[in-house]
Amino acid sequence: MQSVAAFTDTYLPTVNGVTYTIQTWRERWQRRGGRMDVVFPKDDEYAPEPGEYAVRSLPFPFYEGMRVGVPRVPDAVEDAELVHAHTPFGLGLAGLRLARRRDLPFVATYHTPTGEYAEYLSSVEVIERGVERTAERYERWFFDRADAVIVPSEDAKRRLVDEVGVDAEIVVLSNGIDTEQFAPADGDAFRERYGLGDGPLVGYTGRHGYEKHLDELVHAAADLDVTLVLGGDGPARDELERLATDLDVDARFLGFLDREELPAFYSALDVFGFPSPVETQGLVALEANACGTPVVGVNEGALEDTIVDGQTGYHYESGDVDGFKRGIERALSEQEELSARCLERRDEVSVEHSVDRLAALYDRLQ
Repeated sequence: MQSVAAFTDTYLPTVNGVTYTIQTWRERWQRRGGRMDVVFPKDDEYAPEPGEYAVRSLPFPFYEGMRVGVPRVPDAVEDAELVHAHTPFGLGLAGLRLARRRDLPFVATYHTPTGEYAEYLSSVEVIERGVERTAERYERWFFDRADAVIVPSEDAKRRLVDEVGVDAEIVVLSNGIDTEQFAPADGDAFRERYGLGDGPLVGYTGRHGYEKHLDELVHAAADLDVTLVLGGDGPARDELERLATDLDVDARFLGFLDREELPAFYSALDVFGFPSPVETQGLVALEANACGTPVVGVNEGALEDTIVDGQTGYHYESGDVDGFKRGIERALSEQEELSARCLERRDEVSVEHSVDRLAALYDRLQ
């Protein structure tokens, strides 16, 4: 097994899809006898483990909780046999420099469409579009220097080819989920612990960002006899709480949930609502499915593929709150059948399957 140096601008203590993927791939890689070191931005709240190397970082002023690492290569990863960048920015550039200096294979993963976050920089449309174009030019420059670009969905591949114009080899490879952890759990105990009652639960967990369009979920719940349960936090939370109050929605904002609690959270839900059009894969949808919970989500971005209509949930068109509500109602009425179909698909979305394919890619590039 190769010695891999992974470079990322997103890592612990921040918990999101990127950090989860890197952690899980690293654990599985090392379980197989390989070495995967991680270079990430220093955060005083997290103490690195062996094989994790924190470099000096600066807070990203336009996106709360995000830090950007200074593009530095720690001496401890100079002997890597392959470089894998999980960011096109600060530390991704450090990884690219290491790969070029030592003539190593360079793999990059496209986790997040940078231009989608232009609204954090300006609310003026012409400025937003200028930021998006600049981001796309930069993404094209960076990813074209990779020997292979990994994307987690066909939608992400289409974006890189059609909108960004990347010419490098693009490999669709699901991030995968830890099916050892994400399996049906005691949802009744979770309901009791948080006082959620025994009625229908519709929920979401993840970042409460404006780009996630979570207001559509609140509006949809307003016309349903359900309790809305939201885990996580983010800049849109205060507005979402006010909206739920204004619409008289029975909404419970649980805040950040430990990963150990998530299987029980998903298992407690009858339906997971996912209105975000900006996902490159939507790992939380796969986690919910692996726990037997159907997902109703937007028919846009990666969720076009992640949600299998009539098998693991239903789609609705972005902005169509009535369509969202109808999808949730249908999923509630078919919950048992959809749950059984979700559980039948666990193996194909497992991280073990993903790391098998990752190893094959690394071998081919050596």
